[in-house]
Amino acid sequence: MKIDKKKEQNQYRINEQIRCKEVRIVGDDGAMVVSTREALQMARSREEDLVMISPNAEPPVCRIIDYSKFLYQQKKKAKEMKQKQVKVEVKEIRFGPQTDEHDYNFKLKHAKEFLEEGNKVRAYVFFRGRSILFKEQGEVLLLRFANDLEEYGKVEQMPKLEGKKMFLFIAPKKSGVAKKSQQKLDRERREAEAKKSSQPADAETPANGGLAANAKGAEALANLKFEE
Repeated sequence: MKIDKKKEQNQYRINEQIRCKEVRIVGDDGAMVVSTREALQMARSREEDLVMISPNAEPPVCRIIDYSKFLYQQKKKAKEMKQKQVKVEVKEIRFGPQTDEHDYNFKLKHAKEFLEEGNKVRAYVFFRGRSILFKEQGEVLLLRFANDLEEYGKVEQMPKLEGKKMFLFIAPKKSGVAKKSQQKLDRERREAEAKKSSQPADAETPANGGLAANAKGAEALANLKFEE
């Protein structure tokens, strides 16, 4: 048979290019060791090709198949494997040292989506001018952020100050973990809403925003567990 591409011709030994004394023929019916001459006769009788697929085996392993079909199958497998490979990107989340609760939750939601998609998250607090005096507050915010994402990702780097930015790196967990966690979070949210609706209308509610929001992370510091 005629092969158009020279690269494909040299990729595998076929037919008369196979010069060893005997080969192991593998197929749907199993495997058997025969002389190379007998294997070539079997291939010709089927109007197919003898293709060496494992030259380093003892004896070398071959298949009797149409070579064009064999190359197509190999390309198809390679394409499927490439599609399954996840391209990991690093997504950035930026905070200010006095980020309010609404902005925090908005960015937390996006971070969860990034991690669920298999991407890494690089969160950082940018200190503008004299706001560098609040670097401890920025660290608390980032630790709270990591704590809120512990079911979606694992911390690769603890908060670290570099110039005017304090960085935190989070990598995604294995696929399926975040999905289960989301179901758990949705259930907890529904339970919290039901509990809230059953409370008196004048029940005391915690203040939101600014320093009060970031201070919530201070309590999480003692209990925060990072995965190595």
